[in-house]
Amino acid sequence: MIKKLRLKLVAVCMLLVTAVLLAMFAALFFSAQRNIQRSSEELLSRVITNDPRVGQTQGGVMIGGSQVQLPFFTVELWNGSTAYVTGGTYSDLQDTELLQEILSKCLEQKSDRGTIAEYNLRYLRMNNGFFQKIAFVDMSMEQASMRGMMAAALQIGAAALVVLLGVSILLAWWVTRPVEKAWEQQHQFLSDASHELKTPLTVILSNAELMGSVSMDSRPARWADNIHSEATVMKSLVEEMLTLARADNMVRTSVFSVVSLSDIATDCALLFEPVAFEAGKPLEYTICPDIQVMGDADKLRQAVSVLLDNAIKYGASNEPVALSLQKTERYARLQVANKGELIPPEQLRHLFERFYRADASRGEKSGFGLGLPIATAIAVEHKGTLKAESDTESTRFTLSVPLAKKA
Repeated sequence: MIKKLRLKLVAVCMLLVTAVLLAMFAALFFSAQRNIQRSSEELLSRVITNDPRVGQTQGGVMIGGSQVQLPFFTVELWNGSTAYVTGGTYSDLQDTELLQEILSKCLEQKSDRGTIAEYNLRYLRMNNGFFQKIAFVDMSMEQASMRGMMAAALQIGAAALVVLLGVSILLAWWVTRPVEKAWEQQHQFLSDASHELKTPLTVILSNAELMGSVSMDSRPARWADNIHSEATVMKSLVEEMLTLARADNMVRTSVFSVVSLSDIATDCALLFEPVAFEAGKPLEYTICPDIQVMGDADKLRQAVSVLLDNAIKYGASNEPVALSLQKTERYARLQVANKGELIPPEQLRHLFERFYRADASRGEKSGFGLGLPIATAIAVEHKGTLKAESDTESTRFTLSVPLAKKA
């Protein structure tokens, strides 16, 4: 599908570029043709009126001090039968059959100006009463110039199309790269969601079948507990998926107000302190007071909880988890750090992808791998950022949110 989309983009780009080039070259061609024709007609007018600015030169004429290689000759026709060559760059035309044929073709045409295609001549007639004066200009050079211009245009156009084809291919690849990534993520999402939902559904169905196979009095309470537990897991997964779907569709469900991020961070720290203690990873926190941001308190609390829960789950045993909140010039900067194994850079950039976990075994830790994507969506909704860093000392997640503007 992506390959077909890229081919269509390249085809559309090349069609548009070809149309633009054709229109541009056609405009230039007809403009040049018109300019040359105008120069030729101007020369005819000056020649036939004996303009003193026209001087004969070998192989051409002088117009306004510039040499123009347009051979010409003039003829005076008396009584419609006697013709005299009165000037020009042609020689040996007087009393020739060629001259008679040219004049015959010229007189056959009713217009006082036109062309004689058989001899590549452009003419202009002027009736002086007693005689007609006819000026002729050779069009061979015009046609040669236009053919040369057309050949040059074709070469330039072909080279431009080759270059633009390469640019179009690169552009199509660049434009469709996000689409390809989203397509891959959608496939991965469906696969991972199916994997996550398969286990609780299996447990629910098996317990329901067991409950249906025995009498009402002897149904063990643990089967009902299993159903309730797995249904709760499924409900949590569906809610998290719904949260991400709303974030993807830019659906804003929260109402922003000025909230104290210091109070939110303190509440989260007090809530996770016993959890961290039981896990053997004491929670240490340093929170600057009175840091206010514009946002949704529940969403921000969810984001901080995700970071603390993630640090406690994946931190090294008997090593503390550190929470800090500081204020910079424009942002509130909340950081959660835990000591543990170094997360390689190739895994670090995937941490915020849905259902991704850096553990080799997906079942090693609880959760669905949706916490960090949800925290990222919350940060973006608050016009902030969530970044991850990992080195030999610790793994750090930093949430930055703009400070509330002072009234």
